[in-house]
Amino acid sequence: MYPLKFRPILQERLWGGTKLKNILNKQIQSDITGESWEVSTVKGNVSIVANGKLQGTSLQELIDNDPQGLMGKSVVERFGTDFPILIKFIDAKKNLSVQLHPNDELAKERHDSFGKTEMWYVMNADKDAELIVGFNKEVTKKEYTKSVEEDKLLDILNYEKVAEGDTFFINTGKIHAIGAGVLLAEIQQTSDITYRVFDFNRRDAEGNLRDLHTEMALDAIDYIKKDDFRVRYAKKQNTTNEMVDCPYFKTNFINLTEDFSKDVSERDSFTIFMCVEGKASIANKHGTTKLQKGETTLIPANSSSITIKTEGVKLLEISI
Repeated sequence: MYPLKFRPILQERLWGGTKLKNILNKQIQSDITGESWEVSTVKGNVSIVANGKLQGTSLQELIDNDPQGLMGKSVVERFGTDFPILIKFIDAKKNLSVQLHPNDELAKERHDSFGKTEMWYVMNADKDAELIVGFNKEVTKKEYTKSVEEDKLLDILNYEKVAEGDTFFINTGKIHAIGAGVLLAEIQQTSDITYRVFDFNRRDAEGNLRDLHTEMALDAIDYIKKDDFRVRYAKKQNTTNEMVDCPYFKTNFINLTEDFSKDVSERDSFTIFMCVEGKASIANKHGTTKLQKGETTLIPANSSSITIKTEGVKLLEISI
């Protein structure tokens, strides 16, 4: 299988905007598109191949036909034929809800699902844009509950100013929110389980408040103040810079000013490239695909080498 590109799955959101269209060149008519799902096997939102002879085939169909060839033997042993991660670009014109995600054990018990560990790479940020990540002090469950009851939750949250290139790792249980004016790339476990705890009292088009998951969140929240969320990483040119290495995904930053080749014969995993700046041609022995800012490609696990031709590109490289 050659490097695969997929049709973006565009999601309208109350908080969405126009940066996916204006900055990432997505083919969008709406002014409230909040997410572009780039690689997904979430039920009802399964990616469809957009290039080459496999055009029109679903990602799940490719996995079912050759799970080890596409995902890698070790990935199949862990996850079966479930694709383990979900890849997105997110545009927050307005603040997202304050939320958190349960861990694997709780998600399995309550929802028969995986938990949702995730990371963010900021691609664009308005002046003074910020994220909410964790608490600004040690908090007990009792103190947290009181802050929710008194509508003072925002007072105990930690705010982080952000700029292009800033990267955050969000463990399960960590309370968080993407702030207004932020465009980012998101890598996450395949899961759509979110506990929303505050939504700025917004109403939808029908005038309804969105559901909150106040009680369910209480046993899922990590109340300990931890400054473990900012990812420090090198940005050396024309080499691979490690960003995140966790049980659910590995992510590297690759900043190229010239052509580059990688031997991935020992990597028992697919490889995904998200283009966050510039453009490139990416090839394995079965074919080549062109990639530009805001596009994503998946290189099947049975590829032994990857060649990137470019005059300038910044890539997030993701594997398991």
